[in-house]
Amino acid sequence: MTLQLTLPARYYTDPQLFHLEMDRFFFSRWLCAGRSEQIPAPGDYFLANVAGESVIVTRDSAGKIRAFFNICRHRGTRICTEHQGSFSGRIQCPYHGWTYGLDGKLLGAPHMPQNEFQREEFPLHQAHADLWDGHIFLNLAKNPSPLTQQLADLPAKFAPWGMTDLRPWKRASYEVRSNWKLIILNYNECLHCPILHPMLSRVTDTMSGENDAPTPSYIGGTMDFRGDAQTMSLDGSRRRDYLPGLNSQQRAQVLYYAVFPNLFLSLHPDYVMIHRLWPHAVDRTEVVTEWLFHPTELAKPGFSADDAVEFWDKTNNEDWHICELSQLGISSRAYTPGPYSTMESLPSAFDRLILDSEKRDNNL
Repeated sequence: MTLQLTLPARYYTDPQLFHLEMDRFFFSRWLCAGRSEQIPAPGDYFLANVAGESVIVTRDSAGKIRAFFNICRHRGTRICTEHQGSFSGRIQCPYHGWTYGLDGKLLGAPHMPQNEFQREEFPLHQAHADLWDGHIFLNLAKNPSPLTQQLADLPAKFAPWGMTDLRPWKRASYEVRSNWKLIILNYNECLHCPILHPMLSRVTDTMSGENDAPTPSYIGGTMDFRGDAQTMSLDGSRRRDYLPGLNSQQRAQVLYYAVFPNLFLSLHPDYVMIHRLWPHAVDRTEVVTEWLFHPTELAKPGFSADDAVEFWDKTNNEDWHICELSQLGISSRAYTPGPYSTMESLPSAFDRLILDSEKRDNNL
């Protein structure tokens, strides 16, 4: 049996290869941009920074989610500078006042000649937007395949957690000095957990559970609780009711899935934690984390989930730090690829996905 080796250093350090990967994964696949409750009403918006491209995510007058490149069709000026806000029925460029409807159609273009100029030829450049279980997905390709095709069997697999009904309690943003792929690799194995995560190892059996067969859309699997622990919290105690759609087996496990290219789903018996990866450079990635809870729990007097948030904030920072150390080590001229163990099937599968995608593009 031949052991698979880790990827050469250039996959984590080469800026040119990083830009090719952004085209390959973040501009051609559906990626998770946020949650639907971030824009509850028509005209509400937030900005998504997709590998240097600014995208306006909003709702039109009918409530449909829309996405537009954040550039005016007049002279290319960026329209929105605030990360989130609300349009008063229209989207207006701050430079010369070109004005668009919430559907992206050009409504007004001051000083343009009436006869030669056709407003319908200059709508905002649109990106594709879709919704799954409360998660907003974008695709910047011109003619993408449907989101349902990319998600494969995940909607049915995760339906019991009812994520569309959950609401965020807290959000955190982490700046990680690491390549985005190293963060995915770290998320998808727990051989490091007894060394790096003593608190996590006290409440879950890090060698338990089963991994799904890797797919082109996602990798992931389950983990069982240890002893009397019932959730991932500072002491393993569950202070909230179970999510209402879970069966007895699902109540006894945590699920960890990476949905390519940028969504991590950590599905717990009483809440869901999500990570969204936003690569900004070959060695820098922003990770936005949200903790989602059932509205019934959120409405209870004195609700608090600090036990879960503090647990994961500490664990997350342990992960981000080790990813930064990996980035530093791989950047050394002494680095050479090392062998994966047979227990690292998901990281090695992700590496194969990277190589297969590169080979497919080079053969086009």
